[in-house]
Amino acid sequence: MGEASSTDGGISRKTMNDIIEQNEENLLEIIKNELTTELESRKNELSEIELMLEHRQGEVGKLTERNAAMSANLSQLKGQLENLPRKDILSIYDTAIDVRQRLFEMRGQLEKLHSDQAHLKQYIATLDHVLQTLQSSSPTDFQPAGSIATSESVEMLIQAQEAERQRLSRQMHDGPAQALSNFILQTEIAMRLFAIDQNKAKDELANLKTSATSTFQKVRDFIFELRPMMLDDLGVVPTLKRYVDAFHGRQNVEITLTVTGVERRLEAYLEVMLFRAIQELLGNALKHSQASQVKILVDMGDNDIRVMVEDNGKGFDETIINNRGNMGLRVIKERVEMLGGSFDLESIANQGTTVTFKVPAAELEVLS
Repeated sequence: MGEASSTDGGISRKTMNDIIEQNEENLLEIIKNELTTELESRKNELSEIELMLEHRQGEVGKLTERNAAMSANLSQLKGQLENLPRKDILSIYDTAIDVRQRLFEMRGQLEKLHSDQAHLKQYIATLDHVLQTLQSSSPTDFQPAGSIATSESVEMLIQAQEAERQRLSRQMHDGPAQALSNFILQTEIAMRLFAIDQNKAKDELANLKTSATSTFQKVRDFIFELRPMMLDDLGVVPTLKRYVDAFHGRQNVEITLTVTGVERRLEAYLEVMLFRAIQELLGNALKHSQASQVKILVDMGDNDIRVMVEDNGKGFDETIINNRGNMGLRVIKERVEMLGGSFDLESIANQGTTVTFKVPAAELEVLS
């Protein structure tokens, strides 16, 4: 018997399967092309950042030397205040303030560029891994639903990255950027006061120093959130302890971190994933659940790493994880499952939320 034909338009089952297979091939090629374009774009961005880093490092070196020379000049100036014209004194102080301000700004830019570099390298590595996986697969390896899931996973990854960049951009604009504008105004006030009342000028400079110190700490906090350097140097456990301590200082909430098992270094990708997941869950507990108490448990077992984040907040509908708008939880779940782990969420209205996930451990070394 011949193959059965469809009664609607006479399309055979074989023809229909061919159409579906062709659509799968087209979808896979579209995903590959989009990933390749994104990967090349980010690689170009990384090259630009590395060139800027080299340039900024040279500028910081020159400004550091000049700042040291200006500090020496100011020390000598203290014993000559009565002999030098006020105009000369004001000029020297103006130059010193300008040099220190530029050095402060350059160092801030340098730290941000280092963070951007690390962030992009991780993002590029992830994109490259996904692209290589797709390149080594044929369309028959993916069912239609699987192809759609792959597309959504890539979309979630890109959207999550961009959402994080937007959040940090807003924080930088509303915080340090505004503070730097105030620094310029305070500097101008101090410069004018030197010709009128030096004591008031000194008070203004003291206020400027206090503001600069506070802003510098905020910038360091932003850099830590973007890419904590100690994650590479010391590992995920010390970084989490530092992060929780920082939250204690900024938020009116009780946070406890308990680490069980053998503390040790893990593979870099796993440490980043664990830190980002706990960072996201802690942020959700404070901002959305409005919790006053959060408990974090990290169990470093021999074969698995188990994480539990429990809060006493207002809770929410557990089906929210399936909403496209809630990328944070979806990305965590997706990454856990990609690593061969499991993810579980329990939430009760007005009682709190508990998120538990487990991933296979990849041990490097035991911490001393």
